[in-house]
Amino acid sequence: MSSEQPTVEDYVDLFKRYGDDLGSIYKEPDDDRYALLFEQMVRLLLKPSAFNLSLPEQFRTTALRYHRGDAGTLAHMGDPANQHFMLCDLHDLVMLRGGLALKRKRQSP
Repeated sequence: MSSEQPTVEDYVDLFKRYGDDLGSIYKEPDDDRYALLFEQMVRLLLKPSAFNLSLPEQFRTTALRYHRGDAGTLAHMGDPANQHFMLCDLHDLVMLRGGLALKRKRQSP
């Protein structure tokens, strides 16, 4: 991670480790390959940053409740299908909020 305050670059770099096309994560509900990615995203969402504040509050609230061990959140997010759905939504949002521009910039000579 580039700093203690996550940026769009941190999210893009973390998603990149899992491949270029994460738009289909939700189609693989029984696949636990993304469990670590989910845990890493929760940790990023917990850190204060301008980028995190630009994301919908529901992402940060879910991450905080999950981290604190809220029984309802753990039960809901313990289902890989729900984790994948959240990751897919977060991925799309990150791409819309600067991730695509960053990827294009990195690809240009």
